[in-house]
Amino acid sequence: MSTRTAVVTGASSGIGAATARHLAAAGYRVLLTARRKDRIEALAAELTEAGHEAVAHTLDVTDRAAVDAFAAGVGGSVEVLVNNAGGALGSETVATADPADWRTMYEVNVLGTLHMTQALLPALTGSGDGTVVVLSSTAALATYEGGGGYVAAKHGAHVIAETLRLELCGSPVRVIEVAPGMVRTDEFAVTRFRGDEEKAAAVYAGVAEPLTADDVAETIAWAVTRPSHVNIDLLVVRPRAQASNYKVHREF
Repeated sequence: MSTRTAVVTGASSGIGAATARHLAAAGYRVLLTARRKDRIEALAAELTEAGHEAVAHTLDVTDRAAVDAFAAGVGGSVEVLVNNAGGALGSETVATADPADWRTMYEVNVLGTLHMTQALLPALTGSGDGTVVVLSSTAALATYEGGGGYVAAKHGAHVIAETLRLELCGSPVRVIEVAPGMVRTDEFAVTRFRGDEEKAAAVYAGVAEPLTADDVAETIAWAVTRPSHVNIDLLVVRPRAQASNYKVHREF
């Protein structure tokens, strides 16, 4: 059997990088995409040294021309697309939020997912056994104060997954959505709070064990490697200490 190919967006850090490691370990040839060239090249070198197949491609998923060029250069079939690129900006209320932040979140989380999926869908279908993964969030399923822009964007990603699954029914392509809750990574909260590490740390204060990037990546790899006839439509994964977006057990 020829090597199966998986494309992972936002692979320069966090869940994306961890997912690339897990899929490489599962035997996939991994195409790493992200804007930060140095990071994905370092990850590709790490995976290659470990005996896996990995290639880095510098890519901004919001740039449709660049996405189309990437897809045209992939060559052959693609079995897996992991739409991981995304992120949050700010925690302002709807009344005070900067529309530019909302636009940025929408372009990455929604349009980035759309661009990559449209561009690679012919290759995924042509493989005869394709899988599209949309990494959304529990924010895609329930709102919370101060999260309006991010919630709206992740709702958009969730709806892409739901709609695509309906539209592809009968084709050889699965659509999997993984919606993580509280995940502690090196960058997510720090980026959201514009570099304020104190505010970022407060998100996880008192929570004994938030999810890690590896926890989520392992979940993604598990869903992707189910038998072809098994589709994990929606998998919500939270730490035990989190019952909802606003119900978290903290110990001080």
